[in-house]
Amino acid sequence: WSPEMLKGKRVIVTGASTGIGEQMAYHLARMGAHVLVTARTEAKLQKVVERCQELGASSARLISGSMEDMAFAKQVVEAAEAELGGLDMLILNHIGKSYFSYFDGDVRHIQKLLDINFLSYVAMTVSALPMLKQTGGSIVVVSSMAGKVGFPFTVPYSATKFALDGFFSSLRQEFSIQNVNVSITLCILSFIDTESAVRAAADVVQMSPAPKEECALEIIKGGALRQREVYYKYALTKIPLLLRDWAAELLDYLIRQHYRVERPPAA
Repeated sequence: WSPEMLKGKRVIVTGASTGIGEQMAYHLARMGAHVLVTARTEAKLQKVVERCQELGASSARLISGSMEDMAFAKQVVEAAEAELGGLDMLILNHIGKSYFSYFDGDVRHIQKLLDINFLSYVAMTVSALPMLKQTGGSIVVVSSMAGKVGFPFTVPYSATKFALDGFFSSLRQEFSIQNVNVSITLCILSFIDTESAVRAAADVVQMSPAPKEECALEIIKGGALRQREVYYKYALTKIPLLLRDWAAELLDYLIRQHYRVERPPAA
């Protein structure tokens, strides 16, 4: 691994106005990449772009909109083609707003979340593939332990993350069969100290969140090195997944021990 691997590369980062996505944009800027950031809030994105320019990005651009709209997902990729002339890495990181509480039975909420957290990822991948095939590029999918193991209070979110694993792991198999030189990196993250995660879960989850800056760098490294999966933090993600395959009920029990459930979490 070397930061020089990203110098001059053309990269889309979704969900880049805050949290892990924002930190990935800054790391890429320091490495001299061309960065196209997207999220819902244009004002926040503008600040990210200005900071990327200060940090040394080869270029920094933004496009704002909601990933509920599949046409917007396609528009982001078209902007990369028009403004950057191609694409080397697609980092899919955005998520829709959900709750951290017992499942409330709202099927429409799951449907909306699937549009944002899953189907827009598929739409962007389909749109970006012609460019990524030309460059031998990379797709980086930011997921979660909640996409590998069932966690309480995250039913809609977890469903969308499991869907990502199924789609991109199957697509990777087809790329291999067809000799498509595009890598797919699935990132399995633990509890990270983003504002939204801490606000939702800090009073319930009995563990310290990991730093978003370091997490963002590990994601970029994994994508640049074309790794199959990234585990962050490793001991909190990889080891439990090994346990899942041998003692699933024990893992479920251990997970429940990390939650304070005397009072139900707030929605």
